[in-house]
Amino acid sequence: MKKLGISIYPEHSTVEKDKAYIALAHQYGFKKIFTCLLSVEGDKEKVMKSFKESIDYANELGMEVMVDIAPRIFNQLGISYNDLSFFHELGVWGLRLDMGFTGNEESMMTYNPYDLKIEIPMSNATSYLDNIMAYKPKVSNLVGSHNFYPHRYAGLSYKHFVKCSKQFKEHNIPTAAFISSHDATFGPWPVTEGLCTVEMHRELPIVTQAKHLYATGLIDEVIIANAYASEEELQALSEINKEKLTFAIQLHETITDLEKKIVLEEPHFYRGDVSDYLIRSTQSRVKYKAEEFKPTYTPPIKRGDLLIENELYGQYKGELQIALQDMENSGKTNVVGRIVEEEIFLLDYLEPWGKFAFSIR
Repeated sequence: MKKLGISIYPEHSTVEKDKAYIALAHQYGFKKIFTCLLSVEGDKEKVMKSFKESIDYANELGMEVMVDIAPRIFNQLGISYNDLSFFHELGVWGLRLDMGFTGNEESMMTYNPYDLKIEIPMSNATSYLDNIMAYKPKVSNLVGSHNFYPHRYAGLSYKHFVKCSKQFKEHNIPTAAFISSHDATFGPWPVTEGLCTVEMHRELPIVTQAKHLYATGLIDEVIIANAYASEEELQALSEINKEKLTFAIQLHETITDLEKKIVLEEPHFYRGDVSDYLIRSTQSRVKYKAEEFKPTYTPPIKRGDLLIENELYGQYKGELQIALQDMENSGKTNVVGRIVEEEIFLLDYLEPWGKFAFSIR
């Protein structure tokens, strides 16, 4: 099941602000909360007091809280991997190991009596996961998540992201990755040049970041890494169709009412006999074959343009297409709109027979 999440950092904020943010995210259907014990100082009681009220509130709303921790924090707090009662008392859904152990410890941790989820890092492309699997973990309690990167240019390359993610998908381990809000102002560390997993996402709109992660088919949970995202961002993310790629578009003034209905209301799928030049959605030409499609706006075609064939194309009239390449226009094709520039690259993730839709930006 695909989910959305937020992050909170209690040591850099207040309980009241965190609870308000949690409530807002819950209002928009967010299910996950990430928080971090990597930068906290003090004893168990101090940590418990700082975090527990917000965690309890999240639990009341049915949200799942994952806390990030490293082996040194285990030592600092006097916690053993054999006894995770501290995290059970803290009320978290699971704990993320920022740095791993040897593999056997992680496997043992998945058998904790509280059924806490054990989340392991995904971003290093080593044999770490295979090593854990060799120790026969309780797989239902094992999940993975990528790191996030506050330093500009330090995020993962897309190629490496895919390689890492596929390792986890091959074992059917649930996966998570982070996106960055452009309205948020802080994270766990002083440097905040955005907090994304994949470097190419750093300047993209937050919705486009999430669409891309879902479109890869490699990520189950998308989490906003920095705090606090705006209500507008939360709402926009909540409206994403997580199962069907939906392109943000702008329509031309020349579009007719029928063409607009075809674009926005008819179901679309990528026809299976693939062309290098066009993604074809052909059912509209069948449904509306008796309707008129007069020539309107017929300029040269650019990659990312939305096309509907006009009546000069005979039996093709009414067919919707997306241009994959620049092409000449014979005058038989109405250019009715265009995918917004920052989402044109998502065309590469639409596969034959894949379902898709459009929403006006």
